[in-house]
Amino acid sequence: MSQTAQELNYDNQSNGQVTEFQNKKKGFTIFEIPVLWFAIFTAITLISLYTGNLPGGMIGSLLVMIVLGELLGWIGDHTPIVKTFLGGGAIIAIFGAAFMVYAGLLPDSSVTAMTTFMKDGGFLNFYIAALITGSILGMNKTILMKVGLRYFLPIIGAVIGAMAIAGLLGSLVGFSLRDAVLVITMPIMGGGMGAGAVPMSQIYSEMMGNDPSYYISMLVPALALGNVFAIVLASMLNLLGKKVPSLTGNGQLVHGFQYKEEKPTYDIQKMGIGLLAAVAFFAVGTLLGDFIPLHPYALMIIIVAVAKIVDVIPHNVVEGASQWYKFVANNWTLALLFGIGIAYTDLNTVIEALTLQYILTVFGVVLGAIIGAGLLGKLVGFYPIEAAITAGLCMANMGGTGDVAVLSASRRMELMPFAQISSRLGGALILLLAGLIIPLFN
Repeated sequence: MSQTAQELNYDNQSNGQVTEFQNKKKGFTIFEIPVLWFAIFTAITLISLYTGNLPGGMIGSLLVMIVLGELLGWIGDHTPIVKTFLGGGAIIAIFGAAFMVYAGLLPDSSVTAMTTFMKDGGFLNFYIAALITGSILGMNKTILMKVGLRYFLPIIGAVIGAMAIAGLLGSLVGFSLRDAVLVITMPIMGGGMGAGAVPMSQIYSEMMGNDPSYYISMLVPALALGNVFAIVLASMLNLLGKKVPSLTGNGQLVHGFQYKEEKPTYDIQKMGIGLLAAVAFFAVGTLLGDFIPLHPYALMIIIVAVAKIVDVIPHNVVEGASQWYKFVANNWTLALLFGIGIAYTDLNTVIEALTLQYILTVFGVVLGAIIGAGLLGKLVGFYPIEAAITAGLCMANMGGTGDVAVLSASRRMELMPFAQISSRLGGALILLLAGLIIPLFN
């Protein structure tokens, strides 16, 4: 399912592959900057940081978060095993930052400044507003019209299957139904890090108490482990398709349907419009939150989705929101994830969570997603294996890079448009569902 240099859409992934080829020709780069200049920016940042001369407020915080976030992200994206199974740069950016705080490698003043910027400064909400607005408004109508509401049935099947098997396994190994569903199942099925676990921790904090850092420290391990199992089981589904050909369309979800993604264009003025749309929709969600007992994120998702369905938003606003979302995801995701490691991640809580019982329950979530999506997918005329991969595993992985890894492991990259529905709208569905079912456990 989400988001991030690690929760980017297929366009961004494809552009990244082209960029990687170009970089081989023009030299080694980090953050699309020649390595020498990135080293200069890093040196400026570290000297300012450790001499106590880092600018205060947004400037200093964003400088450290971008530079160190991109550096750790690059390391994660180029480390074997980590880049293939554990989410790559997203995981290293979060846990690298958390370790720096844990080990006292960052000055207390900078930790306080970045925490304030993330929480009181609203950077987290600013990022999430762009993600929700742009990802939903930017969904491709051709896919939605062709596949229709049928695709949401296997997504719902994946969620039900994941909750059922996780609840069953969790109860057998000692987890309460609340922990199995809310703490483990929901973040795994929630569209990745930026679009799933992060806003989910905010929802949990406001509706159940405790600081968001308490929840995100439990949600992140579930997301990482779920991504591992999703990739491994994708490979196994590919083998199953070879053994039982009747279960697969060999890369086609529906017989005879093919779609070619158009190359995106970017316009600076439209991006400004997209920024305005994102913060306006967030403001509406916050306003309605005073009257309707739902989290502002959930209300925002409903409003944007309804606006998309009834097609009342001007075309340039839709394009602007999509372009602004891509800009934010491309340039600030690793910075945000570094900030999450600083402000929201407690390594002690993470370490305590990684037990055998926890791992078995996470496996149950991914297995349940496969079964639920495959069964309901077949019911509505989809090939079971393709439905299980797109509506199941692409809900249970870590968003954009998870989609690429899962589809690569299953040898079905042509399914990326459907994976995008799972990562974007499926992730939004989980946030909405989380806000609705939390009262049932309180």
